[in-house]
Formats: sequence, C-alpha cells, structure tokens
Amino acid sequence: MNTEELVEVVLPGKVEPEELQVRRGAVPGAGPGQVVIRMEATGVSFAEQQMRRGRYYDQPPFPFVPGYDLVGTVVATGAGVPPGLAGTLVAALVKVGGWASHVVVDAADVVAVPEGIGAAEAETVVVNGITAWQMLHREARVRAGQTILVHGANGGVGSVLVQLAQAAGVKVIGTASARHHDTLRERGVVPIDYRAGDVAARVREVAPGGVDAVFDHVGGPGIVDSWRLLAPGGTLVAYGTASTRDDQGSKQWPVVKLLLRVWLWNALPNRRRACFYNIWAGRALSKDRFRARLRADLTQVFAALRRGDVTPQIAARFPLTHVAEAMRMAESGTVAGKVVLTP
Repeated sequence: MNTEELVEVVLPGKVEPEELQVRRGAVPGAGPGQVVIRMEATGVSFAEQQMRRGRYYDQPPFPFVPGYDLVGTVVATGAGVPPGLAGTLVAALVKVGGWASHVVVDAADVVAVPEGIGAAEAETVVVNGITAWQMLHREARVRAGQTILVHGANGGVGSVLVQLAQAAGVKVIGTASARHHDTLRERGVVPIDYRAGDVAARVREVAPGGVDAVFDHVGGPGIVDSWRLLAPGGTLVAYGTASTRDDQGSKQWPVVKLLLRVWLWNALPNRRRACFYNIWAGRALSKDRFRARLRADLTQVFAALRRGDVTPQIAARFPLTHVAEAMRMAESGTVAGKVVLTP
C-alpha cells in the first residue's frame, strides 16, 4: 500500500519568501505517455526570484507551484511508456512545478542521469548547464584560443559557463564581487569587481582588441557596454534582465526593450552580432526537435561533469519545506553555485 503523500510549495502571489505555502495531497498518477518522478533534488533559480515578484516575463497566473527543473527517480509510468524507465534517475526541465515531492512529466522530456552522478550534483547543471552549453556552443560558437567575458562568473549559470569555456580552451574574464575573486583565480579566470567602477576599462586592459563573446544576464543600461566590448566577429549573448528584478511596472517591457536593441544592433553593418537567448526557443515550432537538442546538450554537460571538466557547485541544501530560508539565501547575492532543495 502506498503511504506516500504529495508535498508541494505554492507561490500564492507577489509575496515574501516566508509567505510561500506548503500544500499536501495525494500523489498524482501517470497519464498516457507520462511518468511520475519522485523528486530528489530541485533548485532555486533566478527565474523563481523573478516569479515571486511577478517579474518573470511569461510566468503562469498565481497561484502555482514554482520549480524550473528537477532530478529524481521514476516511480510510475503511464500507458505507452517503456516500463524499464521505472526506477531510473532522470532530470527534467519543467519551468514550473519542480518544487514538489512528486512531479508528473511527459516521458519524452526526461533525460537519464549517468551512473556515478548524484541527484544534487546533477541538479546543479540541468537548467544552468543546458543554458551555459547552448549559449557557448550553439549561440556564440566559441573556439579554442578565444577570449570571452562572463558577467556573474560565480553564479549558477556563470560558474558552469566558465568551466565549460575553459574545457574548450577559451580564456575567461569574469565579473563578480571581490569575495569570489580568489575562487575565480584558482579556476584560471581573470576576475573583475563589478562594484569597483569602470568594468569596460578593466576589460580593455585585459583584452585591448575586445572580446570574442560576452554573456550578459544583467540587461539594463550596462548591456551597451557589453556590446561595445566585442571584437570584430564577436557575439553578445544576452540571457536575462537581472538588473530589473526589483523594478515596478511591466515585466515584459525590459525584455521587449532588449529585443529591440538586439534587432537594431544586428541590422547595423558592424561585423558583430547579438542574440537574446531563451532556453525554450523553438519548442512551439517543433517539440521533437527541441527535445532532441535538449537531450543532446544535457548529455554533453553530464559527460563534462563525469570527466571533471565541471565541478558541481552546491551553495547549500535545504529540505523542501524550508524553502523560505533557501530563497533568502539564493537572493542574498552572497553564494557561489546553486541552492538545492531536497525532499
């Protein structure tokens, strides 16, 4: 007899972390083509920090269960799903719904986690690893010997991006607050304190001719500096508007403004290009192609993790029911790596 119950965290509206609600109920069943995953690790991403403020540009209406990705064991399979999938450790990118003890996912959306990688370790590279890999290798197409600038080099995406770039033979300049500089230096990164004034001038000292790619999750006025720092043939990959996290007003406008800027820059004859990276791009056009690409890229990231090219950075682990503390820590700006939630 199944005595398990569903435990999930609900975001009821624009609330403080302490006002997130824990709801309990019956464990859901798997429909045709679906699996039920018993969550072993999920994470606090920047997306949830924006969602809590109503600032994530395509979040569902309140109330909903947040949680961008998860890793866990398949405990039930629906009709049409290979029964051999039961009992395997898998990862899934879901955008919402991951902050729960049990999550129903389409079987086509799960990626097996290789032996030897633990759930929490794997969790650090699901959304962060796919994002980093696709930006480096699909958008910027970096090559050995190039130099790149990574903003927030100590963050969830930034730390994976740095390591994947170095594994590809790329020189990395990284912005971070001073307390993270020793760690970055140990990794072979040239650190720049973004709080100490003119970041662009410091980058120019290291790379007088400009950099081959910039990865910018901050957005806002600073994106212009990111563009100007590109060498001829360089690529700016914008992938967020973190600078507007605490703003009021339209949540779409910062993204629209960024997209307009990208369009304008690409229209100019300047031998440089810009793009706005969205992990969900192409899903509406072809689900099969989207899934195949995601599986291929996450498989590459897991292989890098197994080789030791990427070291999983777990900032802290909290039980799911202690989500308020986890959220506060993730939002503090003091941590390196990923804040992980466990059952």
